[in-house]
Amino acid sequence: MYSEKVMEHFQNPRNVGELENASGVGTVGNAKCGDIMRIYFDIDENQVIRDVKFKTFGCGAAVATSSMATELVKGKTIYEALEVTNKAVMEALDGLPPVKVHCSLLAEEAIHAALWDYCEKTGIKIEGLTKPKSDIGEEEEEEDY
Repeated sequence: MYSEKVMEHFQNPRNVGELENASGVGTVGNAKCGDIMRIYFDIDENQVIRDVKFKTFGCGAAVATSSMATELVKGKTIYEALEVTNKAVMEALDGLPPVKVHCSLLAEEAIHAALWDYCEKTGIKIEGLTKPKSDIGEEEEEEDY
């Protein structure tokens, strides 16, 4: 069962689309379920995320977590955005069913991937930011064996 907030963000997602000439773009997926999430950041000279958009191919929970993730980082500095975790996304949505937790991981990793791309383009370093995985299913795969 999905919360009202999950349903609201699925049916009326915020910040859908692309940003031309984005400061950072992050794309991640999960090969196991087929979800793909792409987040675009427009970051100003003060390292504040001025605008953010997303495109997601996936289930309703993937769309809802993408939408909520964009809401959580918009107007934040790149350092504040780095602090947005999958747990923060889930809490903001009033929870997700256990089988959909991976969607919140996708959102967190997409944020990190967009920040990584921004760092690559500008030559800056964000303390604590590590190179993101393009497939969040990689870790799960290793645990299965």
